[in-house]
Amino acid sequence: MNNFSSLPLSPATLANLQQLGYTQMTPIQAASLPIALAGSDLIAQAQTGSGKTAAFGLSLLAKINPRWFAVQAMVLCPTRELADQVAVEIRRLARAAENIKVVTLCGGIALRGQRASLENGAHIVVGTPGRIMDHLARGYLTLEGLNTLVLDEADRMLDMGFFDDIVTVAKQCPAERQTLLFSATYPEGIEKIARQFMREPKRVEIATPKSEENRIEQRFYEVTRENRLETVSQLLLHFRPVSTLAFCNTKQQCKDLVTLLQADGFVALALYGDLEQRERDQVLAQFANKSCSVLVATDVASRGLDIAQLEAVINVDVTPDPEVHVHRIGRTGRAGATGLALSLASMDEMGSVGKIEQYQNNASVFYPLSELKPASKEPLLPPMMSLQILAGRKEKIRAGDILGALTSLEGGAAYTREQIGKIQVTEFCTFVAVERSIAVQACNKLNTARVKGKSVRVRVMGLLG
Repeated sequence: MNNFSSLPLSPATLANLQQLGYTQMTPIQAASLPIALAGSDLIAQAQTGSGKTAAFGLSLLAKINPRWFAVQAMVLCPTRELADQVAVEIRRLARAAENIKVVTLCGGIALRGQRASLENGAHIVVGTPGRIMDHLARGYLTLEGLNTLVLDEADRMLDMGFFDDIVTVAKQCPAERQTLLFSATYPEGIEKIARQFMREPKRVEIATPKSEENRIEQRFYEVTRENRLETVSQLLLHFRPVSTLAFCNTKQQCKDLVTLLQADGFVALALYGDLEQRERDQVLAQFANKSCSVLVATDVASRGLDIAQLEAVINVDVTPDPEVHVHRIGRTGRAGATGLALSLASMDEMGSVGKIEQYQNNASVFYPLSELKPASKEPLLPPMMSLQILAGRKEKIRAGDILGALTSLEGGAAYTREQIGKIQVTEFCTFVAVERSIAVQACNKLNTARVKGKSVRVRVMGLLG
């Protein structure tokens, strides 16, 4: 059975899953949850975006004692972006339980604030290996009460050279614990991890269905160094995707492309390794809520980003690693939708194209640049704009408070629920997507009205910001 009701979960958890729209288990959830809930160590292999966060999230939550303020579960992630997303999803899954506290520990944020969060007590920690080691070394984080260790996207962590860090962290966890390892591929390093600190792990592998592979239409275009970036503009105007993730191999290429796209009238933002956390949060919030048309990123974003309804991926530079190529294009065509993967290759990148063909066991189909004609004379603008409210979880702000303020008559016209998009509450601020046509008015309304009985400061992000 693929119903969550077939699992040993509490009625409150099942009701919450129903409310969240979790009706049927995905293949990885159906295969791994019974094993994980039974307490066995597990190695689960499945493509990114297959529902693995809920698979390990429900399992670790089942063993949390809310009344005992000690770290009882820890999730290691390769990147800050993924850690943030995992933490958000676990909080959603935990709504059925009483007051379970999830703390994110990643670089780019001052240790002081994270230390204070830990001192106030936490049940679950989600973070990157480096920052977690830092907290352990300083004595801010103790793991004596840990019963579940999760390694999320373990293959990516190994690619990034985190093997020794994982071992260091694992050695500080109690021996009597459950270890859950999730990975899209199965490099030899995972076998090494399993031997070193997993207890007779059961293994689950979910192959990517052929039907899903075919949902992504791949097109290749031959370019030169001179016309590569311009071709991205041509692709966007020809196909007109609502949201596009464009991958570059270098930070400088990201910057150059964003400059060109913005000059051409696109709402484009960049994401790369050394952005400050505040900038990362703003960029990702705008892209996820459909107020940015194009996110130009290095491979720091090729994993861990779970953007709903991402219509297109553009490989501005071909990656020399065919596995990375598959991860890149796997951002689109998710959850039953179709997707478009467009790759630009110059003559000196044809060797990398050949490797991709071998890896995918499929010939790359090249299309002529001459077919790229603007489908409309209208500029390609995102449907939404983002408002940034300078108040967040620290001020006890909830998404419902913002929605209530925007749909009430106080401070101006009442907007409909359909005019308001995604609301994301972070530690210190809140991002709200609204239809482009009402962005300025909605901003003025929130600046005039009161949210949760308090005045708040709000600004429109982006072009009008």
